[in-house]
Amino acid sequence: MPGTLYLASRSPRRRELLKQIGVKFEALLLRLANPRGPDIDELQGADESCSVYVERTAREKAAFGLNVLRMRSMQYRPVLAADTIVIVDGVVLPKPANAEQAREFMMKLSGRTHEVRTAVALAMEGSLTAAISVSQVTFRTLEESEITRYCGTPEPYDKAGGYAIQGLAAVFIERLEGSYSGVMGLPLYETGQLLSLGGMKVV
Repeated sequence: MPGTLYLASRSPRRRELLKQIGVKFEALLLRLANPRGPDIDELQGADESCSVYVERTAREKAAFGLNVLRMRSMQYRPVLAADTIVIVDGVVLPKPANAEQAREFMMKLSGRTHEVRTAVALAMEGSLTAAISVSQVTFRTLEESEITRYCGTPEPYDKAGGYAIQGLAAVFIERLEGSYSGVMGLPLYETGQLLSLGGMKVV
């Protein structure tokens, strides 16, 4: 059965979350040619705050998704997109490029509280709306041996900040204030609100 919207994301976690709330969707790959490269400019501007940066990225992904539908002459449906960032000391921790950077990230997160912001955007003909989820995540103090073992797994390398709340790093998380699904990559409360505003019933 065709979906009621397109999800402009390759993240299996976002797909799982949409399925959790019964939303029918189709995955939309924004670029098909190789090498793929980023779908939009995901670099943070020199004077761009973290809050502006994450919302801009989500909005641009959703807007680009609508353009892709037109360029490929695909059937129109609303496009949902999201972006998640991990912030420590006002600095965004991206996906670690290697084990050394993953280790550096874990040391920064160890024994501290950091912020996770996820922006979700919905692009429809004539409108583009977005919402932000902000959560505070506290890691317990990590032993060096734990960090070494963790960074030796595949877990850190395709995730903002080097961890997933639903993955191995769940044992590091002492406290969460905010949205579990938001930290996972798609805040379901905010997503439901956007879809409702767009005329789509979630429940």
